[in-house]
Amino acid sequence: MGKQLVAEIKVQIPGGQATPAPPVGTALGPHGVNIGQFVQQFNDRTKESGGTTIPVVISVYNDRSFDFILKSPPAAVLLKKAAGIAKGSGNPLTTKVGSVSRAQLEDIAKTKFSDLNTTSIDQAVRVIAGTARSMGLEVID
Repeated sequence: MGKQLVAEIKVQIPGGQATPAPPVGTALGPHGVNIGQFVQQFNDRTKESGGTTIPVVISVYNDRSFDFILKSPPAAVLLKKAAGIAKGSGNPLTTKVGSVSRAQLEDIAKTKFSDLNTTSIDQAVRVIAGTARSMGLEVID
């Protein structure tokens, strides 16, 4: 009869640092997935990302097998790294916490391009610039 998809689980895990503890264990446990096996495979595929948060979509099948797709890191995480800040502004309209250049935005847009719903790199840069502004970052041309 073949495998049937039972669940699709989305979690964000630091690359190369997955452990059976929450959020991984609590997300996979109810579905009967071998958590240790997932942790090992995830860490092997993300060991060069150096702790950057990576969204992962895990597909669980009726025979308790699974596969997963790694997405590009969230734009906010990449922007924080580019600007060298720990967190975004609590009030982005009045409090600016840093700045990013157009070149940095283009690099981030290229990294995120496959996960964005746009066809041109200029449009992708505008999407990332909007995220930057909403975090309290100034965009410098």
